[in-house]
Amino acid sequence: MDLQTRKLNVIEYLIRLQDDNMIQEIENLIFESKIHDKNFQQFTENDLLNRAIKSNAQYESGEFVDQTELEEESKSW
Repeated sequence: MDLQTRKLNVIEYLIRLQDDNMIQEIENLIFESKIHDKNFQQFTENDLLNRAIKSNAQYESGEFVDQTELEEESKSW
């Protein structure tokens, strides 16, 4: 499995995660540990809003790949 697919899997897991303690642990791991990349910059609220607007526009115009298509495409990676 390639890195991009692994990232998507982690994102899907986090979206479904409802355990506040687990979310806190993940946040601590990312933002307070030594593995935190010093070049990493968190998105601002405005950045996130702009990304969401762009994503919605892409979805509405049909510029997306659904899960089935992605799984089929990933077989050739």
